[in-house]
Amino acid sequence: MNYKFIAVIVVTLTFFFQTFMKWLEMKSAEREIPGNVADVYDKPAYRKWLQYYKEKTLLFFVRHLLTYLTVYLMLGLDAYAWIVWALSPGGDYAAAIVVLVADMLVELLVAVPCDYVNSMVVEQKYGFNKMTKKTFFLDRIKNVVIDLAVMCGLCCLFIWLHKMLGNWMIPVFTGIAFLLLLLMVFLYPVFSKIFNKFEPLPEGELRDRLCRLLEENGCTVKEIKVMDGSRRSTKANAYFSGFGSTKTIVLYDTLLEQMSADEIVAVFAHEMGHNKHKDNLMMQMMSLVNLVVMVLLVWALVSVPGIYGYFGFDRVNYGFAFYLLGTVCLSFLSPFLGLFSSALSRRFEYRADRFAKERGCGGALISALKVLARNSFVCLSPHPLLVMLTYSHPTVSQRIEELEHSCNIP
Repeated sequence: MNYKFIAVIVVTLTFFFQTFMKWLEMKSAEREIPGNVADVYDKPAYRKWLQYYKEKTLLFFVRHLLTYLTVYLMLGLDAYAWIVWALSPGGDYAAAIVVLVADMLVELLVAVPCDYVNSMVVEQKYGFNKMTKKTFFLDRIKNVVIDLAVMCGLCCLFIWLHKMLGNWMIPVFTGIAFLLLLLMVFLYPVFSKIFNKFEPLPEGELRDRLCRLLEENGCTVKEIKVMDGSRRSTKANAYFSGFGSTKTIVLYDTLLEQMSADEIVAVFAHEMGHNKHKDNLMMQMMSLVNLVVMVLLVWALVSVPGIYGYFGFDRVNYGFAFYLLGTVCLSFLSPFLGLFSSALSRRFEYRADRFAKERGCGGALISALKVLARNSFVCLSPHPLLVMLTYSHPTVSQRIEELEHSCNIP
């Protein structure tokens, strides 16, 4: 069995699938805008949105093609095996880390120029980007350091457990990785300070209304913080982070600038609905299922030593197994693995909307959704297949329709 040929076929199928998804996005711009969101854009704004959409789509295709050309070259030329051979690292740990670092550097060759054009040219042109060049590059450096530390750490842990426990490492590694995932969620408020500044929401009418809403619904949080999202973008958001007594509500400063007090309270109530129903915890449980699949796949990859000879290696390389996992296996399987979790996430969004509506915020939430859509240049009429396969949120039109009518979601 020629494993390289299989890998190339899988990568090619993934390429065509992702291209088809982007084609659906392009066709979405031609679809009629639903009546309940027809007032989001006026004619000049809609023309501007179409131009923005075209430029973003073109940039995606450039990045898409460059990414897959790079993958084909690296696989076809046995490049990672040559890099390991040239550096001659001793032992499984060093050889794995060499592959992971090399893959990260190759990915950056495509990602950084494309991200730069996206943020500093396209987003800047349409008034969304607020980053300086210094912030852009500092963010990339921080992300690379964190990603490499996490990936290399997990790979070394996998190697050690595999050597120590053999096949019994599957449940052990899965358990440890899941605990680390929960720890990352728990410590997210700490890590996020690497990238942003957080200040307490000032005393005043808005804070009083939010605290009263929390008290009336039996929700307790450690803090209500305002994040300087405007350092990077004009787009607005709000979210819960942390668990238990460490739960923090974060409001982007752009949210405070763009919305009325009623709209902010409505967005807050929506996020509180997620917290009340423990939606984030449920999504973490879904991530456990995906984690089990990933561990089984990487275990299968290291259990067949014959795979690596087809890519120029003289023995199993754990780092290349992780590369195959991400670039070949998960890229292909992600649409299938995410189908149920995306549907569940969309259901949670409806339920959080209903929670806000039941607190008397239905009308304000509709208004807030339109503000968010307008200020982020959201596509108002995406193709239904695109929504089903890739959207974690219902469309703005679907959410407004549910809010305008009686919600029958259990």
